[in-house]
Amino acid sequence: MRTLAFDGRLGASGDMLLGALLAVGADRSVLSPVESTLPVRYAVGTTRKNGIAATTVDVLLTDDSETSNAEETNSGDDSHPHTGGQQRDRSHTHAEGHGPHRSYAEVVEIVDSMALPASVAADARGAFRLLGEAEAAVHGESLDEIHFHEVGADDAIADIVGAALLVDDLAVDRIVTTPLSVGGGHCEMSHGTYPIPSPAVLEIAEQADWSIQGGPVAAELLTPTGAAILAHLAEGVDTLPAVSVASTGYGAGEFSFENHPNVLRSTLGDGGSRLSRDSITVLETNLDDASPELLGGLQQTLTAAGARDVSILPVTMKKSRPGHLVKVICKPEDAERVAHRLALETGTLGIREHGAGHRWTAQRRFETVDLTVDGERYTVDVKIATTADGEVYDISAEYDDCAAVANETGRPISELMRQAEAALEDGR
Repeated sequence: MRTLAFDGRLGASGDMLLGALLAVGADRSVLSPVESTLPVRYAVGTTRKNGIAATTVDVLLTDDSETSNAEETNSGDDSHPHTGGQQRDRSHTHAEGHGPHRSYAEVVEIVDSMALPASVAADARGAFRLLGEAEAAVHGESLDEIHFHEVGADDAIADIVGAALLVDDLAVDRIVTTPLSVGGGHCEMSHGTYPIPSPAVLEIAEQADWSIQGGPVAAELLTPTGAAILAHLAEGVDTLPAVSVASTGYGAGEFSFENHPNVLRSTLGDGGSRLSRDSITVLETNLDDASPELLGGLQQTLTAAGARDVSILPVTMKKSRPGHLVKVICKPEDAERVAHRLALETGTLGIREHGAGHRWTAQRRFETVDLTVDGERYTVDVKIATTADGEVYDISAEYDDCAAVANETGRPISELMRQAEAALEDGR
């Protein structure tokens, strides 16, 4: 399994993630959709943090006359002692905070306009949804009402979409991070001075699979943008998992500390056999007046709207009335569309959404085998379940195919299923 691991002991930000992904082997050219859509450009360079060579990524305005000289420059050696957090020397016009304060819908519209691969667009929307929900929770507003401030600007969009593009280029099966350090002290935000970690980071961490820890310095080490990207993409681990290392690299942050290199380390390699990790959310509603025909059609209509799985369970409702519990698994970015379809189909007055979680899934593929019954040849599909690195652990003949053969031949379905599975095994 191709694994990408981040070491979060010095935190993470959007530019650190971009630098770490490029340093570990992602292709800078895949960032072009962002540069074609927004008035920004990625300037990639190198620096040294406490003696460690690291990659820097700055998002610059394209109308900056100096931008053309910023690419692939060496930012120098900041490994000499400093007495506290200190920003890099930035001689160019950065896109930090540039652009209007945008709503979640406006940000999604920009992402969709970039003509990104479907998986990249989904990852970008997922990270922005986490940001939007975090800001909405902090300000007591809904996702539709909230307007992004710092994280809705051009540079934040460039960070999130850029990270999604670079991760896609690396073609990894699993992304993990060790506990992320948040730093300490206070930070200045558009709404005033807040203790570190910022309220938005705490909200995002509540939805994430990984954990946070304070220190080791008095500075903001984990930004909302960095937290949202990792909350959507990465699972938490206590230590670096067992991998055969293919490459490693460092993404530089903006601070220099006396004893702590402000870098995010990334490691790429082959790990052990595992199932794939999939981000999901769960929608559910109770129905006490649904007809059997309506319930029977929900699998098809909700799947067409984006549902990954639909379950309908009998329940006893208030006043001891019989009813049904409809549970739907879908991707977080599809939740609103699926909920809307569920409401239209059933007339339910309320749908609950469980917080974003994860499921472990097999890789699935189908192969066709030939069965000979009473001298006649029939074809049956067989489903093969594997781990992410291709290890087969289950083979199952498709029931409907075997039922069709049974209907023609009079043979038991179970016998035909065993015969199809054996035929596949013999041919492997």
